Amino acid sequence: MLDPRYTKLAELLIKHSTNLQSEEHILIEAFDMPSEMLTELIRVVQDVGGHAHVAIRDMRILRALQANGGDAAFETWSEYDLERMKRMDAYLGMRGSHNVSEHSGINPARQKAWGQLYMTPVHMKQRINQTKWCVLRWPTPSMAQLAGMDTDSFEDFYFNVCTLDYGQMAEAANQLVTAMAESDQVHLQGPNETDLTFSIKDIPVRHCCGNNNIPDGEVFTAPVKDSINGVIQYNTPSLYRGHSFENIKLEFKDGQIVSFDADQGAEHLKPIFDTDEGSRYVGEFAIGFNPYIKEAMKDILFDEKIAGSLHLTPGNAYDDACNGNKSEIHWDLVMIQRPEYGGGTISFDGEIIREDGLFVKDSLLGLNPENLIGDACTV
Repeated sequence: MLDPRYTKLAELLIKHSTNLQSEEHILIEAFDMPSEMLTELIRVVQDVGGHAHVAIRDMRILRALQANGGDAAFETWSEYDLERMKRMDAYLGMRGSHNVSEHSGINPARQKAWGQLYMTPVHMKQRINQTKWCVLRWPTPSMAQLAGMDTDSFEDFYFNVCTLDYGQMAEAANQLVTAMAESDQVHLQGPNETDLTFSIKDIPVRHCCGNNNIPDGEVFTAPVKDSINGVIQYNTPSLYRGHSFENIKLEFKDGQIVSFDADQGAEHLKPIFDTDEGSRYVGEFAIGFNPYIKEAMKDILFDEKIAGSLHLTPGNAYDDACNGNKSEIHWDLVMIQRPEYGGGTISFDGEIIREDGLFVKDSLLGLNPENLIGDACTV
């Protein structure tokens, strides 16, 4: 018997997140996914009159191809996947993984080549900028282990995220979009020497409320590229390029990362920040507010939405909130400002708008957890 949660999620992804219309084409890229979920997605695509295209991916096979493939292989792979992506109106990436560390140990030079030759043309330039896209994880025992939960409880948590009323969230988030669009100077303060200032003046602001990611819940923009000064120490773990990092600390001068350290994974930071010139500048600043997500689990699609969090992202800026920074990396690093994590404030033009993880400005109170938890998804 089909799990009814599959149907509910499929309806959300096709009708809301990608907003697929009749005669539109969608690519569903499925990584280590159950066939039952894929067939339900195909059914919903066909119900709305769309055309489904499916790419089945296996993470172990992908690792073998990336670890040992040459530039010529990456270029050819990129050419035919790019041609397919150009023909798509929408993209859905559903990413399960039986081993979240599957890509550890790959030579950094091969990772860099993969980013340059495949990810940048197919995804960073074409998919993100030219399709209606949504990316999400699929609950696996590996993810449950990272979250410190048993598999059944984690699946319940995962599907409960969809009980959010994303329509209500979007309405509340519009107030934060307005506040950020009208602001110039941002000041972040927190524990462990975190004291950072930058400008967001004239950079577009966007909300994410069930469109590009599930789970969702953030408003993002980008700092003026050369405006960041100070120190930030992130207090959530991060899994990137197959390596684990803890308590990453970055120091900025005139927008550029001038020093970096970490309690764990410090030896892997330099190759990342030396990827290209843009990897030492920031491409995104975002504020997270999903009320169901409280703790980090080394999965950025969840962690960047944590209630009471923010992320400041070294690397590439999105075209729809662009500060001019271009890079092959886009590394969302998260800081939680709730009291149990040391607290902290976000100020716009000298006014505190969020303190210790809760919004204090009257127009933004609708984004606090008690005002976002609803009974059902709005599709």
